[in-house]
Amino acid sequence: MEKELIAYKNNGLIIDTQSVENQDFEKVYFDNSKESLEVIRHSCAHLMAQAIKALYPEAKFFVGPVIEDGFYYDFRVETKLGEEDLAKIEKKMKEFAEAKLTIQKYTLSKKEALEKFKDDDLKQEVLAKIPSDEVSIYKQGEFEDLCRGPHAPNTKFLRFFKLTRIAGAYLGGDEKREMLTRIYGTAFADKESLKEYLHIIEEAKKRDHRKLGNELKLFTFDEQIGGGLPIWLSNGARLRSKLEHLLYKIHRLRGYEPVRGPELLRAEAWKISGHYANYKENMYFTQIDEQEYGIKPMNCVGHIKIYQSEIRSYRDLPLKFFEYGVVHRHEKSGVLHGLFRVREFTQDDAHIFCMPSQIKEQVLEILAFVDNLMKLFDFSYEMEISTKPEKAIGDDSIWEMATRALKKALDEQGLKYGIDEGGGAFYGPKIDIKITDALKRKWQCGTIQVDFNLPERFELEYTTSENTKERPVMLHRAILGSFERFIGILTEHCAGEFPFFIAPTQVGIVIINETHLAYAKGIQKTLLELGVDSEIYDKNESLSKKIRNAEKQKLPMILVLGDEELSNRAVALRDRRAKEQKNLSLDEFINLIKEKMNEVAF
Repeated sequence: MEKELIAYKNNGLIIDTQSVENQDFEKVYFDNSKESLEVIRHSCAHLMAQAIKALYPEAKFFVGPVIEDGFYYDFRVETKLGEEDLAKIEKKMKEFAEAKLTIQKYTLSKKEALEKFKDDDLKQEVLAKIPSDEVSIYKQGEFEDLCRGPHAPNTKFLRFFKLTRIAGAYLGGDEKREMLTRIYGTAFADKESLKEYLHIIEEAKKRDHRKLGNELKLFTFDEQIGGGLPIWLSNGARLRSKLEHLLYKIHRLRGYEPVRGPELLRAEAWKISGHYANYKENMYFTQIDEQEYGIKPMNCVGHIKIYQSEIRSYRDLPLKFFEYGVVHRHEKSGVLHGLFRVREFTQDDAHIFCMPSQIKEQVLEILAFVDNLMKLFDFSYEMEISTKPEKAIGDDSIWEMATRALKKALDEQGLKYGIDEGGGAFYGPKIDIKITDALKRKWQCGTIQVDFNLPERFELEYTTSENTKERPVMLHRAILGSFERFIGILTEHCAGEFPFFIAPTQVGIVIINETHLAYAKGIQKTLLELGVDSEIYDKNESLSKKIRNAEKQKLPMILVLGDEELSNRAVALRDRRAKEQKNLSLDEFINLIKEKMNEVAF
């Protein structure tokens, strides 16, 4: 079957067929390529808006962009819509798709557009944000809307879509503005890809870390405390503590020194670092003794001050500091999402101060650290170098030198990476570590940033072998990103069935009756001495219900203790991961536990 043309591409820019005069541009065909899906999904957003307008004529539309896995549209409608209305909207969309409507583009001057949409306040909002004097409008059937495109040439390309959810969204993302209705959807070039994606969506709902976090009693949120401020329950705190202890040991074995900086710093420090000018909108500030203080959004300034606490020599370098640093960042209410987007979180943060000649060696050492840790949790990953953003500090020459150092480190090892133009931190380029979970979703976690700027701003020095003074390079490094986000990702990755070494409760001990309680408590104490948490199920319930309750908590191992086990100092073991049941002596079981705890290699 001959492929159909859906758009063109020139220098990375996707252009719809209606906007192209030069037919020699690279062709984009109707398939599931990234470029084609962008066109299909953008066009499906308009198809959805067309259906909504047909069903609810009073509806007014704000914006409808393409997002990573689909699209959405923000709009105002007098009728209160719910999930049950999505099927009706989808049905109308299919009618318009099957009608094979031509999608036409035309342009107006901005002045003409303002007049055309003079009675539509949402369109006036959109026009106010457009800097050019000319705007484009796309029309299909009776529906038309402001849009820069690109779009498919015909609605016949828009057959395989699904509306996934409905939500509220503040106008322009400003929580002080009105709440609009937002409908999300996705689209593909074929039925099979859509079906596979929808299966992943359903599986993701089952694995939702917010749902599992509640069922497994890991964490909670409370409106009296405030949004984006997670409260860790004992199960979650145990899981988190095990992760912290594991990382602590690995850091020490790799030569990192533990440090801790204050959570509140005078604004003067943030002005020197550049955060005040480039990151202030993401920070919280307060007044103390008529002086301005900022709650830290990052740990780097504290670590710089620790570096400055002593005179440093080239013999001291590389100097590695690490901290489980609690940071706060101002996030709007609309973007908060479980543990994935919070206002308070803890970074597994580290900063390495080194000589320029040591950059490559240190970057490769960090990447080896990343590789070991990701394999431990069964994550695959890829890397991306993010370059200088629009809002940045430092000369272009310094940025070029830092970016070149990152590329050289990866190139010399033959490591593959992508480029994210303009995605760097404001003080330096970075390598982003993107992990892929069990549902093939990608997550941004770790980062390695090369920074020549902050050492310059804080006038950091070290004494060379020639007794001269030089500036060190500062490497910012996090591997998990934050404990909160990583635990959220890991919870969904393993569907709440955590690896034995960090599971909140590793062993459930089910007793048949009260006569077996003392034996169970003895086993529990022995396990705790080995660093293994257990829970005794001793309620006055049937044996099957006790076992079922333990299984609901997704415990790696369950022991059943009765008269036979008590008299023989034995256990009946149910191993969830190995999917097997067997009888062991107590000594054999304890040796098995010791082996399990020693499986984590550094």
